Amino acid sequence: MKNLKIYLLFGAFAVATFFVIAADHIDAPAVAGGRSDITDFYAFQGENTDNLVFVANVQGLLSPNKTNSAKFDQDVLIEFNIDTDGDAIEDLVIQAAPRGNRMFFRGPIVPDQTGIVTTYNPDAGTDVNSVKITRYGQDAIIENADGMSFFAGPRDDPFFFDFGQYTAILAGEATSFKSEGVDTFAGTNVLSVVVEVPKALLGDGDNINTWVETKRKQ
Repeated sequence: MKNLKIYLLFGAFAVATFFVIAADHIDAPAVAGGRSDITDFYAFQGENTDNLVFVANVQGLLSPNKTNSAKFDQDVLIEFNIDTDGDAIEDLVIQAAPRGNRMFFRGPIVPDQTGIVTTYNPDAGTDVNSVKITRYGQDAIIENADGMSFFAGPRDDPFFFDFGQYTAILAGEATSFKSEGVDTFAGTNVLSVVVEVPKALLGDGDNINTWVETKRKQ
């Protein structure tokens, strides 16, 4: 058990109906200047409609120069939470933890405990998969195992937001967004963790709630 690690909640971002706690594009004081900031979380049906895709983006607003040296924090666990019965408590988790130049994945598994504390053993059992972390400018490295697909590495920030117009609305200088707008995040990058999972591994219900958390090793 010497490899057992304890992680505490550091940031969360939900795409669920019950709550939203977001640390979005370094606007949360607790993560400012750190490498655990969640910029966005996406969950959507895959090209294979029998699958769901989960994407967690961290470390936003990376310039091309900064992206070249950006790394996942070796002490931060990224945890996808899946609530299958609508009680706002995770029934399944997918854990992603960097070690060296690889990202290791566990799950979907039933968590040992729920809430803000996670116990994680990177060497536990056969339910661990990994993928080499793609470098900036390199073709995406994708690993497939156990019916799932995995990716970790830099990507262009997909979030479109006209921040200038947003601040103008807040200041009372405008009443709405423009029909096209300006992509404030154009040219900036994020570090992405992507896992595609068969729906059959996510319970037998018709709906799930899902959110992502970053947890720092204690």
